[in-house]
Amino acid sequence: MGPDMGQDKAALRKELLRKRNSIPPEVRKVKSSAIVSHLESLDEIRNAGTVLLFASFRSEVDMTGMISSSLASLKRVMLPKVDPGTMTLQLFEITSPDELSPGYMGISEPSGTADRKPCDVNDIDAVIIPGACFDEKGNRVGYGGGYYDRLLSGLQKTVPIIAPAYEEQIVDAVPAEAHDIRVGIIVTDRRVIRCGPETGHSH
Repeated sequence: MGPDMGQDKAALRKELLRKRNSIPPEVRKVKSSAIVSHLESLDEIRNAGTVLLFASFRSEVDMTGMISSSLASLKRVMLPKVDPGTMTLQLFEITSPDELSPGYMGISEPSGTADRKPCDVNDIDAVIIPGACFDEKGNRVGYGGGYYDRLLSGLQKTVPIIAPAYEEQIVDAVPAEAHDIRVGIIVTDRRVIRCGPETGHSH
């Protein structure tokens, strides 16, 4: 990564997170539920037996309802847990939202995992991924740790990678590099953006 691109991404991340944090909570709530209902109606989600979801943090789109509804519709639900030692995400199945507790950086993650084996990313039929901002081509700026890029680079099959985002998080262009994960579908409070056939790495 050239130094300029790193600075560009950091500046974009900072600006877009500021923008996201400044959406009034009551507006965020309305937008979140619109986004989740768009997400739940996607064929890619309806047809998925196993989904990777994330527990919302701070001003992210609120995924709590989707975790519960996915469990209620008898999907297998995986959530990531950060392994700070290896800087990787491990995936664990949960059977109830009660199995989440604050972990790394205060983000909710599966608890009681010490004696469980993490799941394989290739068991997943659809991935829902957070991010700071996106462009309509599916380029994403994450939070700077590269966790999802590393996790999803292990995918050996084509899986829909879907990002929920407030309309405010869509920008004209995101500086992208070869190793960055691209998303295939972005779901905002106003629309579903299909970013083209390329999911995962853009070679």
